[in-house]
Amino acid sequence: MSVPVIRVKGLVKHYRNADAPAVNGMDLEVMPGEFLGLLGPNGAGKTTIISIITGVRQPTSGTVSIQGIPITRDAHEVHRIIGYVPQDIALYEALTARENLTFFGELLGLSGQRLRRRADELLERTGLLARAGERVKDWSGGMKRRLNLIVALLHEPAILFLDEPTVGIDVQSRAAIWELLHEINATGTTVVYTSHHLEEAERLCSRVVIIDNGRAVGEVSDPQAHKGHLEETFLRMTGRGLRD
Repeated sequence: MSVPVIRVKGLVKHYRNADAPAVNGMDLEVMPGEFLGLLGPNGAGKTTIISIITGVRQPTSGTVSIQGIPITRDAHEVHRIIGYVPQDIALYEALTARENLTFFGELLGLSGQRLRRRADELLERTGLLARAGERVKDWSGGMKRRLNLIVALLHEPAILFLDEPTVGIDVQSRAAIWELLHEINATGTTVVYTSHHLEEAERLCSRVVIIDNGRAVGEVSDPQAHKGHLEETFLRMTGRGLRD
């Protein structure tokens, strides 16, 4: 019987001077090979939750383990297992795409021909290989988003976390990212994907957990097979009031 590759229990995060906790008793289990969507309105706590699970931020209380490893005990080992695509583009814009991949690949323990082959494979799959020698500062937002994803995939992580990776990009780049995510999930990579777009969650995810006020408030299994049910559940769980 499969056991969860991600376990989150009683997660709480308080920020100084905040009126309410950003994360407020979040529980979550993710099974191997899932494509899990964390769906919620703006300010629901999605980014804080995923940044704690990936070890970027420390929780106020609660526990997180990745493949049985507590994130607070051995963050280095956990980072060998996971890839993380933050919402903000995390690239050196004065460097070329190739130089960025060499730099980040070496941080991940890759080098030489292994690194170059893996980088070329991902650049080819995302339509960026012919422009790998260009400085990133001259690229469009969609190209930067694709390169941001490549960085997270260089070391072939078992689990991939993405925080709204298609914000502000063109339709073609979004389609390329979706296609690549489907491909890697089909090979067994577990994917955790935050979004506030119902369409993305319906098209991509095998299960969706609805987040609001820093905790899970609902869940929809197999949203692709229940078109329209996700929107109904989302509005019922989060309300129809407008958000900032």
